[in-house]
Amino acid sequence: MAIADRPSTKFEPWKDPQARPIIDIVHVSKAFDGFPAVNNISLQIFPGEFFSLLGASGCGKTTLLRSLAGFEIPTSGKIFIDGINMTNVEPYNRPVNMMFQSYALFPHMTVEQNIAFGLKQQNMPASDIRDRVISMLELVHLRKYARRKPQQLSGGQRQRVALARSLAKQPRVLLLDEPLGALDRKLREQTQFELVNIQETLGVTFIMVTHDQEEAMTMSTRIGVMEEGRIRQVGTPTEIYEYPSSRFVADFIGEMNIFEGFVTEDEPDHVSIKSEEAGCDLYVTHSSSAPVGAQVAVAIRPEKVMITKESVQKERNCCKGIVTEIAYLGDVSIYHVELKSGKKILSTVTNQVRLTERPINWDDEVYLHWRPESGVVLTS
Repeated sequence: MAIADRPSTKFEPWKDPQARPIIDIVHVSKAFDGFPAVNNISLQIFPGEFFSLLGASGCGKTTLLRSLAGFEIPTSGKIFIDGINMTNVEPYNRPVNMMFQSYALFPHMTVEQNIAFGLKQQNMPASDIRDRVISMLELVHLRKYARRKPQQLSGGQRQRVALARSLAKQPRVLLLDEPLGALDRKLREQTQFELVNIQETLGVTFIMVTHDQEEAMTMSTRIGVMEEGRIRQVGTPTEIYEYPSSRFVADFIGEMNIFEGFVTEDEPDHVSIKSEEAGCDLYVTHSSSAPVGAQVAVAIRPEKVMITKESVQKERNCCKGIVTEIAYLGDVSIYHVELKSGKKILSTVTNQVRLTERPINWDDEVYLHWRPESGVVLTS
């Protein structure tokens, strides 16, 4: 799971009580035929952010994006853009632009004509349009393709034309609806970094809808994880991945091992959990507090679970099982281990030796263990 590596200078306006959001969504709901597609969402997004709305199909993320664009009017609540109430303002009067998943390029126009279209609708002087189009073509590295039609371009090039057209009007906020969905995996990964570089160069606030976890983790300053019309957690990619706030977020983002148990000790620096599934006591530091006796879950990422055939002398955070499956993915192997309780656990190991030299194989008895700081206690 890739996680965004933003510049070393910290960009965290959401932690500054004096910072003013460019987008302020206040208790917004949107229902279709009585069904709540968006359910009482409040969210602030700050200037210069690359914010992603992440969730499965039908979770409400596109409806929320369309409400920001003005294509949907909320059933209740308010949307402020740059401090102005835009809840009922027409799309063409909002300081935002939207880039659609289909790109929606005009097939009869050249690349430069597509980019210039919105500027002509604004009656911008011809010389200014020409200068703006040239600057956009240079930004997306398509100047030599200016006279081509969309059907003469690759998928990645069409995506960049759509981006240039969306940015040409210099919106305060750019809304992106699954912008990389039509690209193959390799091109999608390449384009992710291009989009981030363009966003950082221009300083425009990007709000992206995606169901692709790796895409959101790679590109975003912050992520809002959505489920059934609600935002379950908002945080940086690291916060979302390392410290999920609920079982849903833990399960949704990447792979996760989850042990059920009950709290036996709750101290300021650690929580102890007795788990019959794990067959051992679980010891977690840097975790949320939970009362003694409470039923909780402990989540541990597979890459944090160490696996060995040699006996490990640890009373806590250590269990024994049998290897039932091995998934070889080239750079890593994922070991599926069944514990005595019947619980299946995953351990991800970097392949530092060739497949034929693998030290652990099917049906081997192995020990799994992890550090106290690797687990997260989930109370919801």
